[in-house]
Amino acid sequence: MDMPATPDLTLHPSWRGCTWPHPADDRAATIMHENLTQACARAGLPDIASIAGVRVMTDALGGNSPYLSDLALRDTEAFLRLLLDGPDAHVREILRGLEALPPETPRIEVMAALRIAKRQAALAIALADIGGAWTLEQVTLALSGLAENALGAAVRHLLLHACQTGRLRLRDPENPCRGSGFVVLAMGKLGARELNYSSDIDLIILYDPDRHPGNGELRHTFVRMTSDLVTLMEARDANGYVFRMDLRLRPDPAATPAAVSFPAAIQYYESMGRTWERAAMTKARPVAGDIVAGRRFLKHIHPFIWRRHLDFAVIDDLHDMKARIDRHRNAGHADLESLPAASIRDPETATGWLLGQNVKLGQGGIREVEFIVQALQLVWGGRRPELRDPTTLGGLRRLRRAGLLERAQCAILVRNYRMLRQAEHRLQMRMDHQTHTLPDTRDGFARFATFMLAATPGELASSMLSVMQHSRRNFDLQFAENDRQDITIAPEDVDAADRLRDYGFAPHDIGDALQILNRWDGNRLRALRSDRARKLLRRLLPAIMTEIGGRQQPLTVLRRFDALLERQWAGVQFLSLLERNTALIHRIVTVLDCAPFLADHLAETPSALDGLLDMDGGPGALGTATALVRRHVTSAQSAEQVLPVMRGLVCGEEFRLSVARLEHRMGEDSTARARTAMAETVMRGLLRVVTGEHRRRHGTVPGGAMAVVALGKAGSHEMMPGSDLDLMLVFDHPPDAGESVVNGTVGTDGMRGRPLAAGTYFVRLAHAFVAALTAPGREGPLYEVDMRLRPSGSKGPVAVSLSAFRRYHEESAWTWERMALTRARVVAGPPRLAARLRHAIATALDHAPLTDEESRRILHDVRHMRERLAREHPAASPWDIKRRRGGLMDVEFIAQGLQLLTPDAQARNPSTRLALLRLAQAGTLDMADARLLRRADLFWRSMQGLVRIICGSVVPDAIPQASLEILMGEVRARNATALLDRMDDMAARVTAIFDRLIPPIADTPAR
Repeated sequence: MDMPATPDLTLHPSWRGCTWPHPADDRAATIMHENLTQACARAGLPDIASIAGVRVMTDALGGNSPYLSDLALRDTEAFLRLLLDGPDAHVREILRGLEALPPETPRIEVMAALRIAKRQAALAIALADIGGAWTLEQVTLALSGLAENALGAAVRHLLLHACQTGRLRLRDPENPCRGSGFVVLAMGKLGARELNYSSDIDLIILYDPDRHPGNGELRHTFVRMTSDLVTLMEARDANGYVFRMDLRLRPDPAATPAAVSFPAAIQYYESMGRTWERAAMTKARPVAGDIVAGRRFLKHIHPFIWRRHLDFAVIDDLHDMKARIDRHRNAGHADLESLPAASIRDPETATGWLLGQNVKLGQGGIREVEFIVQALQLVWGGRRPELRDPTTLGGLRRLRRAGLLERAQCAILVRNYRMLRQAEHRLQMRMDHQTHTLPDTRDGFARFATFMLAATPGELASSMLSVMQHSRRNFDLQFAENDRQDITIAPEDVDAADRLRDYGFAPHDIGDALQILNRWDGNRLRALRSDRARKLLRRLLPAIMTEIGGRQQPLTVLRRFDALLERQWAGVQFLSLLERNTALIHRIVTVLDCAPFLADHLAETPSALDGLLDMDGGPGALGTATALVRRHVTSAQSAEQVLPVMRGLVCGEEFRLSVARLEHRMGEDSTARARTAMAETVMRGLLRVVTGEHRRRHGTVPGGAMAVVALGKAGSHEMMPGSDLDLMLVFDHPPDAGESVVNGTVGTDGMRGRPLAAGTYFVRLAHAFVAALTAPGREGPLYEVDMRLRPSGSKGPVAVSLSAFRRYHEESAWTWERMALTRARVVAGPPRLAARLRHAIATALDHAPLTDEESRRILHDVRHMRERLAREHPAASPWDIKRRRGGLMDVEFIAQGLQLLTPDAQARNPSTRLALLRLAQAGTLDMADARLLRRADLFWRSMQGLVRIICGSVVPDAIPQASLEILMGEVRARNATALLDRMDDMAARVTAIFDRLIPPIADTPAR
C-alpha cells in the first residue's frame, strides 16, 4: 500500500460524530498509543496515532479491549486503510476478497486468507459498533456476511479438491458448488443474520445422494469434507482462527455422522422432530455449497416447521426448556420480577443483583425475547406466513403489526434486546471470548460500565435492571404456568355430586355425568393417556364445568364435549390451546349447545378448531385465509398438491364464519360476502393450477381461454353455509384455432395420441376444473357444483363456447334461464375474455321496452315456475325458509322477474337487495314495496343461514330450545312464539306483494 510520507491524513467521514468510551485502564491506553507509534515506524507508515481524531479511538481500544488492541497492532496497514476508507468500504472489500478467492488455492494459503480476513473484518466491525457508526442490525449483518463468505470460500475449495483427487465427480468444476448436493445449512444467529461478535456458528451439514448415483464412498467423502471444513475454520495458527463451528443441531447428533444425507434428515424430522428443532429450523438458511439443493431440502421439511393447524402446546414445550435453563443458570439469584422498584433504583442493590448475571440465558435475558418471538411464530406462522421473519427484531415488528403483541410490549422487548446485544458484544470484544456473563466483581462491572458509555456503574445497573424486569414480565405473560387449582370429579369423590349440582346439573343427570368424568380421570381416552394431558385437564376442569353447567341441558353438552375430546389425537395440544385461550372454552361450549350439526363437524374435523381462534371476524381474518389460498396456489404445480391445503382452509374459514354468526359478531351480509370471496379466490386459483396442468399435458389453443361464471348465491355475493356453486364455464378461441399446440406441433389427447380439437380441449379442461372442485377429501369436497343453469341444462356440454352462449340467449333461452342470468358474474378467467363475456351477459339481458303482451308473458312464466316448484317441492316445515310461501324464493323471484321487465340496464344487479333498490330508483318498483322486500331478503337469509349452521342442509321439523335462543336473539324476539309470529307476518307481507306484482295470467301459454 502506497502511503504518504507525511501524516497529513484525515479520517473517513464515517468516523466523524462517533462517541468513544473513555479508557477503563488509562495505563493500557497509554501503552497502546506508544506501541502503535512504534508499529507504524517499523512498517514504514505514517504515525496513525497522530492523525486528528484517532487518539480517542485508540484510547477506547487500548483502555477497554486487549483483543482489539492486538488486532490494530498486528496489522497497522489494514488499520490505517480502515481509518481512511471507513468501515463500509473496508468490510465490503474484505468480503469481496473472500468471494474471489480461487478454489484451487493451496490449502495453507486458504487457511491464511480466511484468518486474515476474519482478523481485519473483526476490527472494522468492532470499531463501527463501539463508536456508534453502525446500528446493531448492520453489525450483526456484517458479522454474518463474514462467516457466510468464509464458509463459501472454504466449501468451494474442499469440493474442488475432492473432485481433483477423484473422490467426487462435479458437473461444473469451475463452479464446484452448483449441483454438488453438498449443503452447509446455517442455524441460529447465523441463519438469521444476527451473529454475535465472538459467536460459534451453528451449522447442519447435509448432502443429497441423488446427485451422485453410483458413488459408494459418498458418505465417507462428505463426512471427511466436513472434518476438513472444521479444521479450515477452527484450527488456530499464527493467524488465529476463523470461527468455531457447532454441529450439534443436526438430527440425532449422538447417532449420526457429521454430514447427514437428505433422506435421513427428512425421515428424522417427519417422524421424530421435536419442538426445539422446529424453533431452530425457523432460522435455517443455506449459506454455502449447493444453495439450490439447500432450499429444496427446507421446502421439503416446511410442513414440519410451519404447521397448518394452530399448536399452543409449543408454548409449554418452550416454557419447559426455559425453566431448565433458569434452574441451571440462575441458582442463587432472586426472582427478577419480584424485585421492588426501590431496589432497582438503588445503584448499589441493582449492581449487586447484576454481578455474574448471564445476559443471554438469565432472567430477563436475550433468550427470553427470542423465545417469545419463536413461540408466537410457531403457533401462528403456519397459517400466517407474513409472521415468518428469522430475525428477532423483524419478528417482533411483524407480531406487533399482526396484533399478537401490544405496542408497549413490543417496545420494551425491542429495547431490552438491543441493550443486551450491545452488552453481549462489549463482553465478547474485550478478550474475544464467547461469554455472556457480566463481571462478578464491582470493579469489573465498573470497567464494563465505562466500555458501555455509562456515566456510573450504578446508573447502568439500574437502567439495565428496569428494562430486563419489564421484559421478564412480558415473558411470563406468554410462558408462566397458570395458578389454577387442580381438581378431580370422580365417583369416589364424596363431594362429586354436590360439585356437579353446584355447577348446574340436575339431580337425575349427575350419575351419567360422573360416568363421563370417570372416563376422563382414567386412561380410557387416547387424548388423556399422558400425565401432561391429564394435568392440563385437571387445571381446566373448573372452567369447563362452569361453562357447561350454565347451559339449559348441561348433560347433553357434556356428552358432546366428551365426543370431541374422544376424537382428539393429541390431547396435550388441544388442552394447551384451551388453556392459552380461555375464551375458546365459551365458544366451543356455545357450538356444542346451540349447533349440533357444527358440534358433530367439530368432533370429526379437529382442524376446524383453528377457525375458532381467528375470531376477529373482520376483513383481516378473511384476508389471511384468502392470502393463504393465493400463496399455496402460486407455488403449486398440480391440483392434487394444493387441494388438501385448500380444503383445510375453506373448512376453517367456514367454521370461523359460522361461529361468528352464532355469537352475533358478524351479520349475514358480511359473512355472505366473506364466504363468497373465499369461493372466488379458490376458483381463480384452482383455474390457474388446472389450466397449467392441462397445458403441460395437452398443449395450448392459440388465442384460446376459458372463464368461470358464477350464478345463484355465488353470483349475488350471498353464499350461505353449505351453498352449492352454480357455475357456467365459457371458452373462446379464434375461428381458425383448430387443434391444441405443444411447442409448435399439434397437441394430442395424451393417451391415444390423436389430435385434440379446440372444443374438445376446453371441454376436458372444464371437466378437470369441476373434478378438482368436487374431489372428495377428509373434510369433504371443496364445494358441491351445480351446472344445470348452463345453456341446454344438464344435457348440454359442460363448457360452452362464447359464440354458442350468445346464439342460445338470442334464440332459445327460457325465461327461467334469463332470470338466472340476472345474478351472473364472471369470477375467474383472463381479463380479455372476462370483458367479452360480461358484454355478452349484458346483451342477453338488454332489450327494448316491452309490449304489454311481452310483459304479461314474462310474468306468467315467473308465476308458472313458482307454482310448479311449490307443487313438486313443497315447504317441509315453517323452517323451510327458502320454499315456504312468502319466503326467500318469492323475494328473489320478484327481483329477477322485474329485472327482466325493465329495459334500464342500470336497474339490474346480481345482489337481490341492490337490485330491489335500483328497481325502485328506476320507477319499476314502488319504494315502499322495495323497502319491505329488502328487509324480507335480509330477514330470510339471516334465518336460513342460522338454521343451516344449527341443523345442516336438512330442513328440520323443529329447532332445539338452545338453538331457538340463537334465532330469537337474531331478530330480538321475546320467545319462540313471537319468533314464529314474526316469520308468519313477514311471509304474509311478501306473499301479498308477490301476488300483486306477479299475478296469475289465465290462458296465456307458458314457454
